[in-house]
Amino acid sequence: MRNVPCFVCVLLLFSSLTIFAADFSEIPTDPTAGDAMLEDYFARETRKISSRTDSILSDVEDWPRLKADLRRQLFEMLGLQPLPARSDLKAKITGSIEREGIVVENIVFQSRPGLYVTANFYRPAEQEEPLPTILYLCGHGKVNIDGVSYGNKANYQHHGTWFAKNGYTCLTLDTLQLGEIEGHHHGTNRLGRWWWNSRGYTPAGVEAWNSIRALDYLETRAEVDTSKIGATGRSGGGAYTFWISALDERIAVSAPVAGITSMQNHIVDDCIEGHCDCMFMVNTYRWDFPLLASLMAPRPQLILNTDKDRIFPIDGVVDVYQKTRKLYAAVGAEKQIGLALYEGPHKDTQPLRVPAFHWFERHLKGMALTEEMSETIAPKIFEPEELKVLEQIPGNERNTYIDDYFTRRVPRTLKVSPDASDWAARQALILNRLKSRTFRGWPSTTEDLNATEDLRIERDGISFSRWSFDSQTGVRLPLYFATPAASAINELDLSVLNPLDSKDWTDFLTRIGSAFPEAFPGLELPALDEAAYESEVKMHASQKWAMIYLPVRGVGPTAWTTDEKERTHIRRRFALLGQTLDTMRIWDIRRAVQTLRSTEMSAEMPVWLQAGNAMAGNALYASLFEPGIDRLDLHALPVSHREGPELLNVLRFTDLPEIAAIVGARSQLRIYEAAEKDWGFLKAHAENFAWPEKQLQIR
Repeated sequence: MRNVPCFVCVLLLFSSLTIFAADFSEIPTDPTAGDAMLEDYFARETRKISSRTDSILSDVEDWPRLKADLRRQLFEMLGLQPLPARSDLKAKITGSIEREGIVVENIVFQSRPGLYVTANFYRPAEQEEPLPTILYLCGHGKVNIDGVSYGNKANYQHHGTWFAKNGYTCLTLDTLQLGEIEGHHHGTNRLGRWWWNSRGYTPAGVEAWNSIRALDYLETRAEVDTSKIGATGRSGGGAYTFWISALDERIAVSAPVAGITSMQNHIVDDCIEGHCDCMFMVNTYRWDFPLLASLMAPRPQLILNTDKDRIFPIDGVVDVYQKTRKLYAAVGAEKQIGLALYEGPHKDTQPLRVPAFHWFERHLKGMALTEEMSETIAPKIFEPEELKVLEQIPGNERNTYIDDYFTRRVPRTLKVSPDASDWAARQALILNRLKSRTFRGWPSTTEDLNATEDLRIERDGISFSRWSFDSQTGVRLPLYFATPAASAINELDLSVLNPLDSKDWTDFLTRIGSAFPEAFPGLELPALDEAAYESEVKMHASQKWAMIYLPVRGVGPTAWTTDEKERTHIRRRFALLGQTLDTMRIWDIRRAVQTLRSTEMSAEMPVWLQAGNAMAGNALYASLFEPGIDRLDLHALPVSHREGPELLNVLRFTDLPEIAAIVGARSQLRIYEAAEKDWGFLKAHAENFAWPEKQLQIR
């Protein structure tokens, strides 16, 4: 624990609360109760999102306008708002091969400067006119021989072969992950790059942009009938088919395979654990996946899947199809959507490909519904070496670090606003974007706090009590109060609220909490640090402070699993719900402050917040939205969201020094364990606007 006041609280103040005769849920005491609370929470939030999606799709009277609005949201959620410049593709054919009546050209282009895309272009050796064309988007099909990556396209070559043999041209695209230049799709899944969410970055955006630029390239090819371009791919490629079909009207027909399922499957049924980040947009606007599929309407779309696919379960696939089909029916295009299912696991099987081939024959060539195709087998006839594009990796490639380049971000060196009017406009812009781009996942209405005092103990001159409150429906959290035992409510001088992370929670129990085991039923408590406890006793004997301790969700009594892999996917679930764990912990702190304010007496008492590390950033944001915080003591506050806390999209328009500048105008700031050079903007801002000397101290 830190030596300065940690959680000064108005514990006694709650004695004036009226306790209603209601069935308040207790703070969990079972070690698995936190997991159960979290599961219930995810189920509720998923239902909210699914219900909202259903509502949007039920009112499509002006579908072109709604579709345009949704498409703008999707561009933004993929990190493509504003749209990058269409720079010179610098396309090159690095080699070609002819076999069995088809020609394959090895292609490379740059979708953005330094962002290389490797591909194979399949076409009939004999061609008299522009042909219908397929953009084939590869899934994750690793082909690496002796340490050399030949790209996913070598694994999926048989698709391009079939199309070229049957009167199409086909451009088969490598992905960022497992391509010839191997980038990353697993930032939050495996690499701990939680700042991807703060940057508003997802590799799905890279794949979508590469697909858009692939269409630009196809428009330069005389062999391509640009009015008849279809898109398909499986697994990750199925997802990318949905992205490009939703974003770009040049896709006339689509047939995504095993690339989509419902939010219910991903969040509640654990399917998110089987997917890398390329499968998901940054879900700012809290979509369920039927919205994505619906953006293809009214163009022809066939959704394909197998019935035993563990990462795209059939119930979720059918749910997406049924809801999308209703939209197609509402816009008079019900015959333009189809569903094809085949028995089997998540695998690229020959029988599953046949309906996709047939779909393109019908909608790009006009084949009759009852007409049979003469050839349905798609063999692999090329060696991986023959399909390799690059002899060596270009020295100017940005594929391997595109995550730090792809989305726009606020400048790393912030500039101080020259005058009050300029700063007022900047503040308004930041607050508006925080509400609309970062904190949309907060509850839309203020629910009842349902605050109750559960117990009170007096020992060693300390009055220790536990209160409970509802941060939101189903998320009931404890507040622990420590005050001098003899102090009356009107004699307390200060309340200090300390939001606790897991380490802080252990320190709290060791320093003072374990002296009051009655307040922690069912929890295993660490041994009390007698010397630290004695200092707490002396502090309360000499200071009339209320110290308040808030273990935010996932900490202490509401802690969930300690398995690191599971905790990773818990954080990914929050993000897919359009929230992030830190976002909701900020909400917890806000609700704790509101709980303190819920008595007449507490409104007159100064309130401080104190926290450390990422939780210090969360406390800073809570004070931004909760007025009347007199002072913040922030220990090891990150200088940038690159280090935390993780909040959706925030680095696209602001960073922690600017938030501190807004908060510091009304609350005293103490930033500990910090280098003054790291907070140069904040110091310059304070000097520019003549803050009082005590308003900001960096120690």
